[in-house]
Amino acid sequence: MGLDRITLANFRNHQATRLDGTAQFNLLVGENGAGKTNVLEALSLLAPGRGLRRAALPEIPAKLGDGSFAVSAVLDEAVTLGSGVRAERPGRRVVQVNGAEVPAVRLGEWLSVGWLTPAMDRLFAESAGARRRFLDRLVLALEPAHAKNAAKLEGALRERNRLLGDEAEPDPRWLDAIELQLAEAGAAVAQARERLVERLAVALDALPEAPFARPALRYEAGGPTGAEELAEALAQGRRRDRAAQRTLVGPHRDELNVTMAGKNQPAADCSTGEQKAMLIAITLAHTGLLDPDRPGVLLLDEVAAHLDPLRREALFDRLRAGSAQVWLTGTELAPFEAITDEAAVWRVSEGLVEKLA
Repeated sequence: MGLDRITLANFRNHQATRLDGTAQFNLLVGENGAGKTNVLEALSLLAPGRGLRRAALPEIPAKLGDGSFAVSAVLDEAVTLGSGVRAERPGRRVVQVNGAEVPAVRLGEWLSVGWLTPAMDRLFAESAGARRRFLDRLVLALEPAHAKNAAKLEGALRERNRLLGDEAEPDPRWLDAIELQLAEAGAAVAQARERLVERLAVALDALPEAPFARPALRYEAGGPTGAEELAEALAQGRRRDRAAQRTLVGPHRDELNVTMAGKNQPAADCSTGEQKAMLIAITLAHTGLLDPDRPGVLLLDEVAAHLDPLRREALFDRLRAGSAQVWLTGTELAPFEAITDEAAVWRVSEGLVEKLA
């Protein structure tokens, strides 16, 4: 199961690209800057959220186009998914399922999409917000309702912070209503994150120590994870939060703590290579949790080229055993020799795509 008949129109350097005849493994090969990652970014926009580059919508259309772009793909020969913007409204994303316009959060009901990119190599040393976004993508792949709950949380949090920032004292009844929404959505988000980390921890424990460094995960909640308890904490913290001009308790302050199990060393203090290995281990463990009856797509940008032959072989073996459709990029075919015979292969050059196998 996976995506096929993929089209990109006016998407970055791809004016009109089509990819047909996909497989479980799909290889995009070409020089740096050819447009390989742009294809992965396009596929990532068939999921809720801002995609693997987190780019603003006006940044995506081709420079010589009219300001619009479109991505579409057929899922399991039955459902057509589409995402893009229209020229007249370049800041508004349009999402379609079988030609009918739907909210972007609905994409998660049809397809789970995950990715690893070179920009994520320092994820464990970045802000807690980056790790929360990473965690939320993993949750969404297993629980489609997470996108809607996260959107409700973000909206309620934004509204509460706006009220707290007003010069006039907010109406307590209005704050009660906003905090109830925030607490209900926040509890759902926090509990889903906690469930995911617990499942991942079990899956990671079952993986061998080698060849990838095995991480140990711990979820730290930024406040109570029950709706009633969180609502009470928000009400009690109004004076403090008003002085700080922001909400200081809740799942927007959650943290994912990662340590390298073999060394009992915080991931942030590990080498870049060790951090990459732990990211791959988490990704492989997560792939094993995917529902085989719900299509999954995994986008791996320049991952295989930086692994030694032993780790590449282990990566391909574990991906082969999973249910997700896999997309990989590289500058040459040599690192993918072990899977070339079973993969769909495209050469990418200056936004043009040619199928090789």
